Amino acid sequence: MIHFLNLRKLNQPFEVAFQKKMKQFLDGGWYILGNEVKQFETDFAFYCGTKHCIGVGNGLDALVLIFKAYIHLGKLEKGDEVIVPANTYIASVLAVLQADLVPVLVESRLETFNINPEEIEAKITSKTKAILPVHLYGQLCEMKVINKIAQKHNLLVIEDAAQAHGSQFSENEKAGNLSNAAAFSFYPGKNLGALGDGGAITTNDDELAEVLFSMRNYGSKVKYENEIIGVNSRLDELQAAFLNIKLKQLDSENEFRRSMAKRYLSEIKNEKVIMPSWDLSQNHVFHLFVIRTSNRLELQNYLKENGIETMIHYPIPPHKQKALLDWKNLSFPITEKIHDEVLSIPLNSGLKASEIQHIITILNQY
Repeated sequence: MIHFLNLRKLNQPFEVAFQKKMKQFLDGGWYILGNEVKQFETDFAFYCGTKHCIGVGNGLDALVLIFKAYIHLGKLEKGDEVIVPANTYIASVLAVLQADLVPVLVESRLETFNINPEEIEAKITSKTKAILPVHLYGQLCEMKVINKIAQKHNLLVIEDAAQAHGSQFSENEKAGNLSNAAAFSFYPGKNLGALGDGGAITTNDDELAEVLFSMRNYGSKVKYENEIIGVNSRLDELQAAFLNIKLKQLDSENEFRRSMAKRYLSEIKNEKVIMPSWDLSQNHVFHLFVIRTSNRLELQNYLKENGIETMIHYPIPPHKQKALLDWKNLSFPITEKIHDEVLSIPLNSGLKASEIQHIITILNQY
């Protein structure tokens, strides 16, 4: 069986370095917000091209804290509207709700799965204060157009970059540095994945960063002195140590994924399989390689019978989830089509050349 993602195999090349780092961690005796977190924050900010990186507990917390920090700074108020792509993973929507803001869903482009800028302006009202573009599956949104719309209407732009570590338009235009602030996740399956939960916020806004450094740590800059209402959401010291090791290999991991994606795009030729849209630039890191088909269950079962494991990202759109019953009567035809048709096939550096060829051959024979 070709597994969709074998984390054991993916992390194997780092095991010796991990074990060495683990010993240093145990010998050091400093377990929370130590030098490993500081080092990662410095290095990841430099990698993204931002002034600041704030390590937090996970990707959802990263988004929630950005919104709450802007509320603290008076740039957002509870009840303000935030524009969100309708086909995103539910975490994007939950973050808006948990900050006592109002998500406003907007359709995405069927070809790229990313928010359609042409649909954004129609949803802007006097209550709209922010746009949350999601770089879904690792491909950058149309940020130049989105930022123009935001400037025109005086809106904040916050990137959900949880799947887009290293995606870039150019050397100086990278995920995490295309907006007012950005949220990252280091969930183990990400292109830059920890061995547990982890997240980060990147920004060039000094004032925002100062609030976030305090807010993630009970609202405290000095121990036992609490200036604002904060939370406990700190990037774990040991996870930061692992991420410091893996960050050095992120670009090569992304390049391998792009090379695989190019093979899939050029060699999979089947009219029953709709391939993702990509211009072959570095604006995509293929956290996921997502195809579409009108007979998803049939195709998924066929692939399973031929030893290929797949996944669906995501089977149910946010507005159809039981947790969000108030939205059950909303209609987003493109989003619903996406969620009915998408199927993710294996793509990562743990795959052998023979496995990649098998995937291509089997899909062509479908």
